[in-house]
Amino acid sequence: MSWNFGDLFDGLAQVVPGGAPALIHEDRMISWGELDARSNRLARALLATGAQPGDKIGVYLRNCPEYLETVIALFKARLVHVNINYRYRRGELKYIIENSDARAIVFAAEFAEEVAGLREADVAVEDWIEVRGPDDAPAHYAADYDTLAITGDASPLDVERSPDDLLFIYTGGTTGMPKAVMWRQEDLWYTLGGGGNPVLNIPPPADLEAHVANVAAAPFRARQMPLSPLMHGAGLMTALMTLLQGGCVVTLGGRRFDPARALETLAAHKVNAISIVGDAFARPLVEAMQQAPGAYDLSALRTVVSTGVMWSPPVKAALLEQCPQLMLMDALGSSEGTGFGMSVSTVQAPPAAAKFMLGQNVKVFTEDFREVTPGSGETGYIARSGPVPLGYYKDPEKSARTFPEIDGVRYTMPGDQARVEADGTLVLLGRGNMVINTGGEKVYVEEVEETLKAHAAVADALVVGLPDPQWGQSVNALVQLREGAEASEQALREHVRGLLADYKTPKRVVFTTEVPRGANGKADYREARVTLEAVMVQKQTG
Repeated sequence: MSWNFGDLFDGLAQVVPGGAPALIHEDRMISWGELDARSNRLARALLATGAQPGDKIGVYLRNCPEYLETVIALFKARLVHVNINYRYRRGELKYIIENSDARAIVFAAEFAEEVAGLREADVAVEDWIEVRGPDDAPAHYAADYDTLAITGDASPLDVERSPDDLLFIYTGGTTGMPKAVMWRQEDLWYTLGGGGNPVLNIPPPADLEAHVANVAAAPFRARQMPLSPLMHGAGLMTALMTLLQGGCVVTLGGRRFDPARALETLAAHKVNAISIVGDAFARPLVEAMQQAPGAYDLSALRTVVSTGVMWSPPVKAALLEQCPQLMLMDALGSSEGTGFGMSVSTVQAPPAAAKFMLGQNVKVFTEDFREVTPGSGETGYIARSGPVPLGYYKDPEKSARTFPEIDGVRYTMPGDQARVEADGTLVLLGRGNMVINTGGEKVYVEEVEETLKAHAAVADALVVGLPDPQWGQSVNALVQLREGAEASEQALREHVRGLLADYKTPKRVVFTTEVPRGANGKADYREARVTLEAVMVQKQTG
């Protein structure tokens, strides 16, 4: 049996009640029947422009129903999703569009000025489709998204799809230009669980008919809210997992994350699960609950899943104190692969720092591809075999490094370093390219960051290495204090020194009103480095 997301959504549309909610956004609700019809029409409209299977289509939108409608339409039309970061400026946007060979772009009217600049730069985009609000002036060069979604043939497309149809996820990483991770749809399906549902004790189905039957018979349809952007892998993958089980995805409007608004929406729509990216989302949610005790009915909420960054135990503990019914799932994964490991915290199983149960088909290898022996204390790189991406689009060299073949088996190895304990659990140390080498000693920035964030006065922290004439590199921290809290540089250095080796103590601690992070909550180490370097220059010249 081969799997294709277009076939899956066609099958689900036959069994999920047409009036059941599929997408909720602010005061809008799109039912499963409407989602099926609108995505079919949009798929036909894209093919009518001359798009051929395998053509790349950019999606330049914030979280909204149109994002997921477009992705599903692309599956159905055998076109390739290209996520475009809405925080990018013109040069970065031009790079993504040209690197991906995007044939068409679906964009929000709020980005019309940037799109106009791209058109002036003569990017090779043949078709533009604009998502407009009621007060937006239409762009003369763009088709109206809603017109395409509500007019024309809404029946299923008569196309033969392939398990080899692709989905791209552009990932920026911490260095270099963004690269597109190329996922075969069948591989991604199996990576996302292959249709199994451990919560409902449903094993992965043998074929499409079995999966559709499982969804039809399911007594419960989850409501899930991705708090991180759909333009990033974590948000998109969790949303797809919910829809592929016949559930409903709830999204928030607005340009910035508003924790109070998020809690109001969770309560209003009785959301069962949310996906976040570590402390950047969890801490504001906890603080909003603490500031308004009992204001939000979160009794329906059962699961919080975080992926992409380390999630500190103090914040997990505070969240469990507010919502003791929760299961907190800290998933070790990236755009290059999921299922590396899982750390689960509940009231009965208190949070532990950076310790994960090893996932299926996961091993840890040294740089020369020797498998790390559990309990040896040796550090290695986490790798996973099984269904993994094809590689990076247009980058065979980086593909060979990230997706190596070891003893005849192909792995995905994004660069996370870890130790393997004697009991087989992983102790995550951090991303290899973020290791600071100071005087020959390795310092993992996430370990120092988590230690800083354990201080009662610290809201957030990033750690970077800077050139040092004596030690090669020095450890430096950019710290955001909690509102109304006070702490000195020396106090924070002593806090770290009391918990970690001396060489891991930051040489400098610089305070900032807000630690730089992307919309998905991931650290912006480049910006942190610029800030710290500027402070150093100022001190040297002052």
